[in-house]
Amino acid sequence: MKNIIIGTAGHIDHGKTTLIKALTGRNTDRWEEEQRRGITIDLGFTYFDLPGGDRAGIIDVPGHERFINNMVAGVVGMDLVLLVIAADEGIMPQTREHMDILNLLGIEKSIIVLNKCDLVDEEWLELVEEEVREELSGTFLEHAPVAKVSAATGEGLSELIGMIAELTRDGVQAKDVNTIPRLPIDRAFTLSGFGTVITGTLVSGAISKEDILEMYPIGKECKIRSIQVHGEDKKECYAGQRVAINLSNVKKKEIKRGCVLAPPQSMKNTDLLDVKLNVLDSSMRVLTNHTRLHFFTGTSEVLCRAVLLDKEEIGPCESGYVQLRLEEEVAVRRGDKFVVRFYSPMETIGGGVILEPNPKIKRRFQEQTIEELKRKESGSSADVIEMHAKSHGDTLITMAELAKLTALSAEEVEEDIKELEGQGLVRTFAMRKDTYVWHMDSERAAVRTLKDALADYEKKYPYRYGMKKAEVQMTYFKKVKPNVFDKIVEQMEADEQIKRVDEFLCAVDYEVRKDKKYEKISTLLLNTFQTSGYDFARYSEIDLKGEAREMADDILNILLTEQQVVKVTEDMYTLKSNMDHAKEVIQKKLQENPLITIAQVRDIFETSRKSAKPILEYMDSIKVTKKTGAESERAAY
Repeated sequence: MKNIIIGTAGHIDHGKTTLIKALTGRNTDRWEEEQRRGITIDLGFTYFDLPGGDRAGIIDVPGHERFINNMVAGVVGMDLVLLVIAADEGIMPQTREHMDILNLLGIEKSIIVLNKCDLVDEEWLELVEEEVREELSGTFLEHAPVAKVSAATGEGLSELIGMIAELTRDGVQAKDVNTIPRLPIDRAFTLSGFGTVITGTLVSGAISKEDILEMYPIGKECKIRSIQVHGEDKKECYAGQRVAINLSNVKKKEIKRGCVLAPPQSMKNTDLLDVKLNVLDSSMRVLTNHTRLHFFTGTSEVLCRAVLLDKEEIGPCESGYVQLRLEEEVAVRRGDKFVVRFYSPMETIGGGVILEPNPKIKRRFQEQTIEELKRKESGSSADVIEMHAKSHGDTLITMAELAKLTALSAEEVEEDIKELEGQGLVRTFAMRKDTYVWHMDSERAAVRTLKDALADYEKKYPYRYGMKKAEVQMTYFKKVKPNVFDKIVEQMEADEQIKRVDEFLCAVDYEVRKDKKYEKISTLLLNTFQTSGYDFARYSEIDLKGEAREMADDILNILLTEQQVVKVTEDMYTLKSNMDHAKEVIQKKLQENPLITIAQVRDIFETSRKSAKPILEYMDSIKVTKKTGAESERAAY
């Protein structure tokens, strides 16, 4: 099942909220003021299921000019937008501004919904559709399908749902769940008995219950206490889902819209941004140096000053390199989209993409600065190396191979790898001959796959210490060299992603089950070995009282690992205490006489020659005795 986020856009009172209620059966106007005034002030959220089984989260964004900052916050993570236009009014000013914002933030898929069709006749509807098509000519909405509906009567809703299903079936790519999780927060509140709850659209990665994440930019670590997706409790949530998360160690008053939840040390607060800024061709204003602007990205809204680095001014339909000097800190990543609006009067003038989220202060018209920003816009050599590392996630790639692929020197590759490591994008494993590079997205995917596999294995085999390390490699890391795989396991242990018990791998909190069945079989085995003494019981001949031999094998292995039992020879086992006693006796005998024979061992332990020989062979294996040449004699090791 794919998780799809659908948004609405359009002028106030064109029926966005009513349309959502008609699609989902739920009212997204949460606040009393919204319901009293009949307009959406804040973001509203709900969901419905598409015919193919995909779940569509739907965001109701405000249409009123005064609440357009909330509209920008709502666009985060959207896959598809329903541009709602009332058939009795046509395109209005706020509709145009919403279109500009959607374009600037990179929304590509849209359906034009002509709502309130029940209020107009067929001829008028044709005129409105023609006007809309003319208005949208040359924009990203030029070829968007048109749905004619009435949210009030239900007319055309099934056709609209069919359009949504068709557009999202193949056209919406699954979100990257293996990259670092990032959750821009659009709401924070307190629930009695739970504490702080936040909501937002998870734009990348996955978040699990009990994870420790950091709240940026306030710099506070918090633990995930519980997760809800569309009102259902979940152990984990994934990119593309609308989520509500209950946090510990952070208070509601500390959080505001614009905060971001992400792993510790994965982001860095900043009050400077280097950007490529495009001014809308519809803008009536010219951007000059040091203009004060409202800056929007994710769910953040911050005041800033625009320092124009390569031009004196940027007019409509023009672009330039700009350093935004923010009045508050934000946490963003390179490649994030943004929108800027004039300080006063508030109107959208443009937007663009963040080229450098943590720059130094730059002076204007510096040739070196402009060249550096051009390289960052087109993609640096580090970007190319990151791309190659990502495409070799199942094998890892060496620095030498990267140098060949990129035609860069070993020194240049090493420098770029250090930069990528500093950004948390790759991990390196230094071997004797070369250094292997692993993309962190590939590592996260491998950890997720391995954790799931171990959880399934531990459920199926509760009396084992986990999955054999060699089996893990052959199943999940078969293209990785064994010595590199050893390094990967060491790193996963150090990161407390998995636990290692001898040659077994298991979940960090996993312990072998010691229930009534374990007690029954272990007691049976221990009593049998104790009763047999130095005559040694053959394990294959023990009556297990109806219990499965495979389960007994696992419990015997636990007794061996815990050193309650030792293997004397093939199929012969005894208590470790018996062999410890035998060791003391034989060492004492060897002090009296340099040689000891099988016959002497037989007489000392009052057993048969058939059992005496395995006793001496066991003593050879633990380096108490060694052969002298004769098969039946041993000397001190």
